[in-house]
Amino acid sequence: MSASTIVHPAGQGTDADGVLEVRDLAKHFPKGDQDLVALREFSITVRPGQFLVLLGRSGCGKSTLLNLMAGLTRPTSGQILYRGTALSGPSTEIGYLTQHDTLMPWRDVTRNVEMPRELRGEGKRSRREEAQRLIELVGLGGFEHHFPRELSGGMRRRASLARMLAADPETLLLDEPFGALDAQLRTELQGELLRLWQGTGRTVVFVTHDIEEALLLADRVVVLGPVGSVLLDVDVDLQRPRDPDEVRVDPRFVALHKSLSVALKEGAR
Repeated sequence: MSASTIVHPAGQGTDADGVLEVRDLAKHFPKGDQDLVALREFSITVRPGQFLVLLGRSGCGKSTLLNLMAGLTRPTSGQILYRGTALSGPSTEIGYLTQHDTLMPWRDVTRNVEMPRELRGEGKRSRREEAQRLIELVGLGGFEHHFPRELSGGMRRRASLARMLAADPETLLLDEPFGALDAQLRTELQGELLRLWQGTGRTVVFVTHDIEEALLLADRVVVLGPVGSVLLDVDVDLQRPRDPDEVRVDPRFVALHKSLSVALKEGAR
């Protein structure tokens, strides 16, 4: 690990005034006469404008945590604070891009992207202009009137990202959004996401099980173990922009990759 990499105590950030704070969070799911524990006493602070990656193996509670952060489910105990206020349900300040395709199949790209603004009552002309801007921004110009079934997997991901941005959220939650794509397309969309994030002041919480993806994207990586235990919490001090071919041979990248790999292996024991 490089000397300039900061390692935080488990579950703790360096900024007490986080935009998103998770305090002693637990989540149980009933299973017959027993409770299945998905998260136990999990705490973390996400700093404003930060690109935080949650890295962990399947079954460690990553998706459960994002559902809780999005306000879609309620914790069994503990709480989530957004800007100091307890989160009790979905917030317009938080956008969520899930693993699965949630585009409306009966709407074309434009009508899918404009949907968040339509739901809040914005006029047709205004919301359509913003939808067109976002469609161009994510590289879907020319496909405005295509339906989801007429798009490739990568194009549907772009449309979903544009729709999330149409709601103008301050914080973005992304649950393995590129996991099902081929390597070349994944790299392309990672770059697209970074381009859309940089300079906006938005906060991003991104879930993945891929170490390289985590290091290409993150300001900070938190490695999760069983039931949301924090195995490692590090700031990633790699210069941006990060060219995948160049950064892979950077000694800091190699050292961080090794540290994250060791943490994941220890968590699997």
